[in-house]
Amino acid sequence: MITTEVQRCGNSLLIGVDGHLGEQADIALQQALDQVTASDRDLMIDLHNMTSMDVTGLLALLDSHRQGECLDLRVLVVGWQSQPQELMAQVAGKPGPSSSTGKRYALAGFRRLIEERAQRAQAPVRSSHSGTARISG
Repeated sequence: MITTEVQRCGNSLLIGVDGHLGEQADIALQQALDQVTASDRDLMIDLHNMTSMDVTGLLALLDSHRQGECLDLRVLVVGWQSQPQELMAQVAGKPGPSSSTGKRYALAGFRRLIEERAQRAQAPVRSSHSGTARISG
């Protein structure tokens, strides 16, 4: 289960994430993003209290980051815990205890790599739920 807490400080919006970032992440993060106003300049997503994340949650986080950038916000994701970093490193194909995926996350190219690989990793899950196979080219 995931909960989000939204706080405002001047022209900045802080979204605190608590719990497991998984299947319901897209809904919770979208509800938090719906509170962005025209005067906002910064969006900070705080993961200090996020206990774990799966591929679905990673994709939701990446989508939230992209949405924030599309709203011309400076987006920062802070408080990376070890399990989410390990998941990103695994998805990126760069596993290891010294992998600094939380720092790399800030790079747009790395986010695109992670998103592409996470979508591929999720494809078998989607096809088993829908009964149809997904073909990628």
